[in-house]
Amino acid sequence: MTKRESFFDGAKPVTYRWYDPDRKVLGRRMEDQLRIAVCYWHSFVWTGTDPFGGETFMRPWHRPGDPMKQAELKADVAFDLFERLDARYFTFHDLDLAPEGATLRESNRNVRRMGDVIAKKMSKGRVKLLWGMANLTANRRYMSGAATNPDPEVFAYAAAQSKNALELTHDLAGENYALWGGREGYETILNTDLAREMQQLARFLSLVVEHKHRIGFKGPILVETKPAEPTKHQYDADVAAVYGFLVRHGLEKEIRINIEQNHALHAGHTFEHEILMAQALGVFGSLDMNRGDELLGWDTAQFANNLPQMALALYHVLRGGGLGTGGLNLDAKVRRQSIDPEDLVTAHAAAIDLCGRAALVAEKMIASGELATHVDARYSGWNARLGREILSGNASLSKLARHVDKRDLEPQPRSGQQELLESIVNRYI
Repeated sequence: MTKRESFFDGAKPVTYRWYDPDRKVLGRRMEDQLRIAVCYWHSFVWTGTDPFGGETFMRPWHRPGDPMKQAELKADVAFDLFERLDARYFTFHDLDLAPEGATLRESNRNVRRMGDVIAKKMSKGRVKLLWGMANLTANRRYMSGAATNPDPEVFAYAAAQSKNALELTHDLAGENYALWGGREGYETILNTDLAREMQQLARFLSLVVEHKHRIGFKGPILVETKPAEPTKHQYDADVAAVYGFLVRHGLEKEIRINIEQNHALHAGHTFEHEILMAQALGVFGSLDMNRGDELLGWDTAQFANNLPQMALALYHVLRGGGLGTGGLNLDAKVRRQSIDPEDLVTAHAAAIDLCGRAALVAEKMIASGELATHVDARYSGWNARLGREILSGNASLSKLARHVDKRDLEPQPRSGQQELLESIVNRYI
């Protein structure tokens, strides 16, 4: 493949049926509401390996050769895809952009060199950086975690790597900086000091926040929830666990949460549950928009194609005020048998179109107010005198006992109307 050729020459031009950047959704352009991002790692770094077999994609930049030239070729292909898709944003890990060197100094230098290449490409187009992050999982040094590693030298190495990634994100005008603790957990409690590891993790997050303010980075710091994979237990298992951790360490004002559908399922929740929990706790940040195979117990990271699931997620996001500085990051990968370049284009385009369609469904659901009306009616008693007194703290146990004794009536249960509500949702799909 020469520079004048395109990796995607065999792909058909992208056309969208539902996604229209300029179409208004709840008063804002669809592009501005959805803030769709293409992720670097699954699309251009993954080789198609799985636990039972080697690479299947055989991309040109995966072949033996000068690693920096391969990185430049990978960047050419990535920005070609961004342009074909008319994507607004992209996301990356530091080592997605450039090869890891023999030392951290060499690795950081490689990343900064490729950062300059990325900056030039960004200046010639319209794509922006939704977030950057450091890859603190892939190298064997992080096999026992980065922040929670039993060796403080590994902690220091991860901190120095994160410093470079955060500064590059700042230089590229990234709108967020993300942290993913994929190995921050344990495989056996027999060799684990839980209290110590949580203290280490809190200190690591604090260091990132402190450096953010030191360099003047204005975007939020995002933490991505992740349950027990690949380790038995991880400290950021779900939204509620992360929030409790942040509050304990005084970080709830500084850090927001990135939520992924696949991870929500592994934590025993729905996507909507995690979104609503983050909104309720004031830590909603962004979404990784993919899906898991519900028959498999691991993170398959497939492209989203479930309209009801997507529509309900966006219903709650948009009704809750939107994505803010976050976005819909297509943190998904084509299947290892989808080896043709056009498969990458097709997968992304289909997911983007589904996001557009789901946004229109969500808009109709919000505009009708049917679901909200049912929820409001179910809790209407809490807006009356008794409910207000209870929540305001003006009703003691004794006062409530006198209230019940005076009424001398048994409260009667009312239907939750689950089947009706499910049928209402289906009418909009």
